Amino acid sequence: MAVSSSLPPPLALPSPVKASSSTAIAEPEGIKINSVPTKPIEGQKTGTSGLRKKVKVFKGENYLANWIQALFNSLPPEDYKNGVLVLGGDGRYFNIEASQIIIKIAAGNGVGKILVGKEGILSTPAVSAVIRKRKANGGFIMSASHNPGGPEYDWGIKFNYNSGQPAPESITDKIYGNTLSIAEIKMADIPDVDLSTLGVTKYGNFSVEVVDPVSDYLELIGEDPLFLLAIICYVYSSNQSMFIFDAMHAVTGAYAKPIFVDKLGASLDSISNGVPLEDFGHGHPDPNLTYAKGLVDIMYAENGPDFGAASDD
Repeated sequence: MAVSSSLPPPLALPSPVKASSSTAIAEPEGIKINSVPTKPIEGQKTGTSGLRKKVKVFKGENYLANWIQALFNSLPPEDYKNGVLVLGGDGRYFNIEASQIIIKIAAGNGVGKILVGKEGILSTPAVSAVIRKRKANGGFIMSASHNPGGPEYDWGIKFNYNSGQPAPESITDKIYGNTLSIAEIKMADIPDVDLSTLGVTKYGNFSVEVVDPVSDYLELIGEDPLFLLAIICYVYSSNQSMFIFDAMHAVTGAYAKPIFVDKLGASLDSISNGVPLEDFGHGHPDPNLTYAKGLVDIMYAENGPDFGAASDD
């Protein structure tokens, strides 16, 4: 994928990390690293599905920053120093702000490059695909699964290893242990990165590449076609109007048109709720008979489609 070497001025987003009393520590080439004093915060027990809390909890002083730093404190340096990490999520509220915090702490801990999906978008399987295709050291997934999104709702984060799989319990236990003793956050003094435009931004020997959230995943599908896609091809090969996909205004909306319309030939009107929204359109992104009732009604209507599906992440 070709990328531009120049980007518009960085966005200025608020950060809940308090750095007013920080002190400068050893600096990599061209980057000032601040040591931000902090203290343990209760409630950061981490499972293999990561850490999930209300947005207002994550927006608390140093809450997210503590967890990210505790993760780096839990990994062998060779697992990330001068390496590549992937960053993306399901498009929910707080993802953009959280991305900026994660990028700065990654730079502060010696990561060489961050690959982040445009607008912070990367589905859970797409993060895994990018990790494996780009031979990255691991990746952050910002998602709270089927839970609603918005200022009053949920947010979550987890870490996948270089295999593309979630970090094992041995690592998540270490993360939790380190949240109980954390005393500093290593924060790079760099501007926020514009996540709305594909391209590379460099700060000394650290760089951030904003990538197309779909291309690597689409290539993976092309190399190993999924059984579900084969079924869909069969269903609408004779009549495109007989297929419908409800993306529930979740992250799969970013993938629906490139996969179903552009690659497989479905009609554009076969995609509903295809624009990812921070609050999922005030909906609940859980593809079941209750929260995907609109799809169910369409399927049971007279002359309804033969095949329908809904997905959030």
